Amino acid sequence: MQLLVQQIVEGLAAGAIYASLALALVLVHRATRIVNFAQGEMGLLCAYLAWQLIAWGVPLILALLLAAVFSFALGVVVFKCCIRPVLAASAETIVVICTGLFLGFEALCLLIWGPDTQAFPEVLPRFVWTIQGVRLTSSNVGMLIVLSVLAAGLATWFKFTRVGLGMRAAAAERDNSLLVGIDVPAMLAMGWGIAGVFGFVAAVLVAPHLLLSPTMMLSVIIYALAAATLGGWDSAPGAIVGGLIVGVAESLGASFIPFIGAELKLVVPFALITLALLIRPQGIFGVATRARV
Repeated sequence: MQLLVQQIVEGLAAGAIYASLALALVLVHRATRIVNFAQGEMGLLCAYLAWQLIAWGVPLILALLLAAVFSFALGVVVFKCCIRPVLAASAETIVVICTGLFLGFEALCLLIWGPDTQAFPEVLPRFVWTIQGVRLTSSNVGMLIVLSVLAAGLATWFKFTRVGLGMRAAAAERDNSLLVGIDVPAMLAMGWGIAGVFGFVAAVLVAPHLLLSPTMMLSVIIYALAAATLGGWDSAPGAIVGGLIVGVAESLGASFIPFIGAELKLVVPFALITLALLIRPQGIFGVATRARV
């Protein structure tokens, strides 16, 4: 029983990281109906920037803040330069562009910092508590707190701020929003910028555990895609719930299903994606749509 609870705790902590990146994916999808496969690599580039600033002697908090600002700017620039000109293009074209961005950002990190792994400093403090035989670390608790803060901040932004309401309107009714004076391109760009910050947060949280490398976010983006598919691509709460479910499923599967183990745990997100698409394609919190033919 203790092992089961321990794995659930570990899974929830990992799920918080997947949920953070899934939130970024959902934000971009709601705004522009695009699945940004490069979201994790954009966060990775900004995490490398934070690491470089720290290596140059910049204090940790200041380095993270500067990299977060850069991640917002990067999201805006990517949208304006690479996405906005092709918003009306076919889905195949968008997939090719996002795949190219994925490879491009990964290659850029490899070119600048090389293939060697780098130790990223712990962002959250290191404390350990043992409760009824279950090991609880401040890192695990901190990841869940960070996810809660991101979710609460996002909900407050969209519900109570003028810009947030404008972003919701631009995402839901792009053409009609233009008629009432909403600067739709600016709102969509801001959505990409916020998503860039969320992707950076996910990269920073996972970097101390996986070590910083050009391929660090490859597995994380797969889990995040599974989380968004499971929760629903139009639902921020769905991304959070989906991320936590994926994290717990991964942890339990690696520990209790013999043929999976640590080496094959990537099977878990693919299995969840398949099940979600077969049973409820719109996701747990998604709304089914009908198309007339």
